[in-house]
Amino acid sequence: MIQADDNYTQVSAFVIVGFPSLQPEYFDIVGWFFFFLYVTIVLGNLLLVVVFALEHSIQKPMYIIMLSLALSDIGFPTVALPKLIARYWWNDGRLSFQTCLFQRHMIHYFGSLNSLILLTMALDRYFAICFPLRYPTVMTNQTMTGLTVLTWVVAHIFPSVSSYHIPTMSFCGLNKIMNVFCDTRSVVALVCGDISRKYMQSFATALFILYVPLSLIVISYIALIVTVLHVDSGKGLVKTFSTFATQGCIISIYYIPRFFVYAAPLFPSLTMTHDKRIAATLFYSLFPPLINPFIYCLRTKEIKQILRRWIQKRKSIFPKNMTLVKIEEK
Repeated sequence: MIQADDNYTQVSAFVIVGFPSLQPEYFDIVGWFFFFLYVTIVLGNLLLVVVFALEHSIQKPMYIIMLSLALSDIGFPTVALPKLIARYWWNDGRLSFQTCLFQRHMIHYFGSLNSLILLTMALDRYFAICFPLRYPTVMTNQTMTGLTVLTWVVAHIFPSVSSYHIPTMSFCGLNKIMNVFCDTRSVVALVCGDISRKYMQSFATALFILYVPLSLIVISYIALIVTVLHVDSGKGLVKTFSTFATQGCIISIYYIPRFFVYAAPLFPSLTMTHDKRIAATLFYSLFPPLINPFIYCLRTKEIKQILRRWIQKRKSIFPKNMTLVKIEEK
């Protein structure tokens, strides 16, 4: 049970509503959609983890960042989607109060973590291109591992600060989470009284966590572009800008929709229904983890060569096994 004033009903559990306007006849289809989405995200990112673990040739700073991003991309849907799938398959959207708080913490934790990982990736590219001679001595595997561990630890700070206050808040007996998972905004919306101050606090925290790293990312990419324009030309320039465009799309998908979702209540003219807000949240939360493995597998030469070599080995083994089977049959 949570602490509450005598005038308010205590809340011991919450219920994930999901899409409020979704009709029951579509529940199974939506459940299967999120199930296949979850499996695709996990398997795609797990492939990057396996490649990194088995191939010593790519155990380098840049791939340590990619490993960190892949693990984070596995973690977020693992926290967010199972209960949503259960909600649509078995109408089981109930979460205990403490479980909801834990999910809320991890949802914001992985959001903060991804932001810091993208910042680390941008800084790594900045040093690699702007200081190519110093890069091998400064950005070693030990240095990148330390930075990666630091990002995974620091990302806990801001969700932990807000988690400390939520158990002391008074709820009015309403326990329906108008979202696909527990997050700060959905939980705070059920708090009794005027929530404008609490919302502004969470909004300011979200802006700080997300857009301070974004500002540094933009600055680093501007410096990269200036450096490339002065040094490179021809195909190298086209390839570099192609990489920037890909990273820019991922960063835009990650940051821009978040701003509109968080800022919508501050702009009366910007109306956003529960369904639209949930759809936008799922888009910026799940689309990057879905496409990141394909981007890094298809656009990274070393990983493509490794996968091609693995496939060729499998093809060379398979016909031999088939020949043995045919001989035994005869």
